[in-house]
Amino acid sequence: MSARRTLHRFFERRERQRRRQRMRRLVRRGVMGTLAVQTATAAGLFTFDSIRKKDRPEGAFPHRPAETVALPRSEVRVFMYGEELFEQMLEDIEAAQHRVFLETYIWKGDEMGQRFRDALVRADARGVEVYVVIDDFANLVVPASFKRSLPATVHAAAHPLVSGGWKFLHPRYSGRDHRKLLVVDSDIAYVGGFNIGSLYATKWRDTHARITGEFVVELENAFIDYWNVHARRGDEAPLPEPTGRAWSQTLRVHRNTPVDLVYPIRNMYLEAIDRAERSIAITQAYLIPDEAFRRALVRAAQRGADVRIIVPRFSNHVFADWFSRTHFTELLKGGVRILRYEHAMVHAKTATIDGRWSTIGTANIDRLSLVGNYEVNVEIIDEALAAQMEAIFELDATNCTELTLEEWTARPMIARATEGILAPWRDLA
Repeated sequence: MSARRTLHRFFERRERQRRRQRMRRLVRRGVMGTLAVQTATAAGLFTFDSIRKKDRPEGAFPHRPAETVALPRSEVRVFMYGEELFEQMLEDIEAAQHRVFLETYIWKGDEMGQRFRDALVRADARGVEVYVVIDDFANLVVPASFKRSLPATVHAAAHPLVSGGWKFLHPRYSGRDHRKLLVVDSDIAYVGGFNIGSLYATKWRDTHARITGEFVVELENAFIDYWNVHARRGDEAPLPEPTGRAWSQTLRVHRNTPVDLVYPIRNMYLEAIDRAERSIAITQAYLIPDEAFRRALVRAAQRGADVRIIVPRFSNHVFADWFSRTHFTELLKGGVRILRYEHAMVHAKTATIDGRWSTIGTANIDRLSLVGNYEVNVEIIDEALAAQMEAIFELDATNCTELTLEEWTARPMIARATEGILAPWRDLA
C-alpha cells in the first residue's frame, strides 16, 4: 500500500508540473502574441502617418505680433510666431556685450540654425563669453559637422545620450534636457517651447516669452545650476552663482531636475487647476495626463469652470496622438472641452486660469516632461499678462475644431481597437 501511495503521489506531482508548464507556455504565447499585435499596430500607424504627412499642408495658421506686458520690476513679451521670435533673439545676441547662455533641445543645422551659429561666433569673436548646451539624443539627425562647427573658445556641451553608468535607466539619469533658454548679459531671458530651426520659424505654432527686468536672474540661475552640475568641463571653474535673486509675488521659475528627483511643474499645474473657478485654457503639444491630472481637470469642469484644451489634430508624433486619445472619453464625459488645432503643428506648452494665472514653458503634460525630463516653466500671476494669454488662446481657437462627446463616441471601431491595443503603453509616454 505504501508503494502504491508513493507511486500515486509521484504521478500527481508529474501532472502538476505538466499543468504548470502548459500554463507557462500559454502565458508566454499570450504575451508574445500581445506584443506582436502591438508592434504590428505601431508599425501600421507609423506607415500611415508617414504617408499622410506628405500631403498635409503646414504653416497656415493665424498669429499676431508680440506684445509687451509691464509687470512690477519686469516686462514680459509673448511671441507666438517663430520668425518674429528668432529675429528678436538674433538681434539680442548681436547686441550682447558680456555673456550669452543658450540651452536648447533641438538645434537644426539648416538656414536658421546657421544664423544662430554665426551670431554666436561673432559674439565670441568680439569677446563675449558664450555658453551653449544641446541635447545629444534630440540632435542625433543633425550633421556632426554642424555640431562641431563652433570654435573651441565657445563653451559648448551636450546633455549625454546615456549617463549614470549601469544606472542609466533610473529616472535620475534617463531624463533628456528638454529646456529652451536664452539669457543675454543678465538683462534679457527667453523661455518657451520653440526649438531652433527653419521649420519652427513659419510652420509650427509655438509660444515663447522674452523677459526683462529683475526676474531675468531666476532664468540665468537655472542655466548656471545646470551648467555647473552637468555641463562644465573638468578643467574649468564653475560659473559664479548670481546674486540679487528675486522674491517676486508675480513671477516664479519652476524647474524639473531629474538628478535630484525634483519635479515641481506638475505640482504647479495641479495647484492652479484646483483653484480654478471660472476658466482654464490650456495649449499642449502632447496631452497624456496622469490620473491626478485628469481628476483635477474634470473636477474643475464639474464645479463650473470652462475647461478648454487645445491639442494638435495631428502632431509630429503619431503615437503621442493615439496615447492622448485614450483619455478623451473620460475628459469629454467629465465636461472638459477638447479643441483640435488644424493645418499646423501646435507645440506650445501654456495655460491661463481665471484671468489671473498663466504659465509659459517647456514642459508638456505627459510623463516624460512632468516626471522625466529637465524642464523649466515660468509661472506668472498677473491680470494683464493673463488677458494677453487668453487673447492668444482665443485666436488659436479660431483655427480649431471642437471635438464633441457625440462625435467621439461615434468613432470607427478600428479606432477604438487601436486605442485599446496601445493603451498599456501610454503611461510610458
